[in-house]
Amino acid sequence: MEMFNVGKIVNTHGIKGEVKVIKITDFEERLEPGSRLYWVSDDGSTTIPLEVDGHRIHKNLHLLHFDGYASINDVEPLKNGMLKVSEEQLLTLDEGEYYYYEIIGCEVVTEEGEKLGMIKEILSPGANDIWVVKRSGKKDVLIPYIEEIVKQVDVEHKKVTIHPMEGLLD
Repeated sequence: MEMFNVGKIVNTHGIKGEVKVIKITDFEERLEPGSRLYWVSDDGSTTIPLEVDGHRIHKNLHLLHFDGYASINDVEPLKNGMLKVSEEQLLTLDEGEYYYYEIIGCEVVTEEGEKLGMIKEILSPGANDIWVVKRSGKKDVLIPYIEEIVKQVDVEHKKVTIHPMEGLLD
């Protein structure tokens, strides 16, 4: 079964079984009470199904509580693990929307066919995502995901075509 990252447990919080999570997904509902997540150990050897029964935000981190995990001693072993969802849990997206895993690893080319590099990560600072493109021998370039720049996304062939506005590739 293929699994997709939702967040990373970075620490415990308090004594009542909450964990601090850095969110990776852009779907807030993944962290809401009632959500089914899978905890995967950092070495990938252990997977544990979990149900979220508490969620709040504190200092830009998501604090989660899981059903059946009442104390710090219960959640201490979960530190540094990854929270994931199964492929069956993925939602159907609208046209022009993509999962991070579909975009990361795509080759980026200009409309003229110039190869720029590969998308290595996605930043979500606010209004629109920023795609970070790793270039060979040059510093990374930041591509805002807006229709004026991103002209075509072909997830099947892992290729993104852009129209670089002036100054974008400097």
